[in-house]
Amino acid sequence: MRNKRFFQFFLSLNIIALVLVMSDCSSEALKKRNPNNNQNISSQNKNQLQTTSVDSRVIKEKVLDVYKPQKREYNFYFTYKIVHAWWDAVALGMEDAVRQYEEKGIHITYDYRAPDAMSANDQVQRIKKAAALNEYDVIGVDVADIDVVTPVINQIIAEGHKVMTFSSSDSGKENGCNRIAYVGNTHNYKDGQDLAEALCSYLNYQGQVAMLVGNVGAPCHEERASGAKAVFNKYDGINLIDVKYDEDSDINAYNFTKEFLEKYPELDGIICCNMSNPVGAGRAVEEAEKAGKVIIVGMDHDERAIKYLRDGIIYALAIQDCYSIGFDTITTSVKIADGVSPGSLYPEKTEENTTVFYQKDAALLLHSLYGVME
Repeated sequence: MRNKRFFQFFLSLNIIALVLVMSDCSSEALKKRNPNNNQNISSQNKNQLQTTSVDSRVIKEKVLDVYKPQKREYNFYFTYKIVHAWWDAVALGMEDAVRQYEEKGIHITYDYRAPDAMSANDQVQRIKKAAALNEYDVIGVDVADIDVVTPVINQIIAEGHKVMTFSSSDSGKENGCNRIAYVGNTHNYKDGQDLAEALCSYLNYQGQVAMLVGNVGAPCHEERASGAKAVFNKYDGINLIDVKYDEDSDINAYNFTKEFLEKYPELDGIICCNMSNPVGAGRAVEEAEKAGKVIIVGMDHDERAIKYLRDGIIYALAIQDCYSIGFDTITTSVKIADGVSPGSLYPEKTEENTTVFYQKDAALLLHSLYGVME
């Protein structure tokens, strides 16, 4: 008999739109609901998200659709790139969907696991082990590396398992992947473009810029970087002088940014392609007393990054709707488990929103997401 472990669901339904929620303004995640499982959730933001009253204009609540599940119990397996607060936020959406199904008498359990350091080979082993257990209705993958992971997804599908992709990194039909569906960010390239355009506009289309990417081969990081590079290449006055991969570590991003500042005294801006690197870049720029001189744009909702946004150290943050990603991943998994193919009931790719926020938005973001009153 499987032991079950419940993710601490500390948000009320009202704030849970964590959601970056902001589409209107635009863990132990159930680790198996299992007390004996190894902990994989990051502790960084785990207890920071607060229950609070929030301006209803920035709340985007989700409720279950009219689809009636064909079973009373489901068991899913999800593996993502790396233990990190970003995926904790996705787990909140998952838990809300699970809770709503529970109220309808549908019991859902799931494993939600990731390594401490991003590794496509580690992910491959996790997927294979999950398939070998033969106890999961659906296996979900946040793809760490398309080239490495896609053949394994296809292999376990050929063996009769149902596989979807989710979160921020897909491997689709265009990559030769046979996954059933994807839920998450379908516009990482555009997110990179939007941030690059914001940076270039601020710099009046003149200056030296550097880039922090994240993980080599991670589709979301690479696509954002490609989108940003395409924008930089449009403008003769913008010179991309350096690119570093920080492995989704704010410490690495901090050290790389220090190198940028020392090596390029005329550096005008930095674009950050994941949730960790704006934190590291912001810290380095603040310490160097170059806020307002080296302009930072980056991704997502880390509380430290939002405080840098508030303080003018970061110029813009593009924040993804993590809650909806998690919620829709669960509802899509239920339909896939029931043998429903993409079509009228759900799309092959469920597109979630990203919104770019600026200093004027920081106080509301901090209040809405972290209960910070100013």
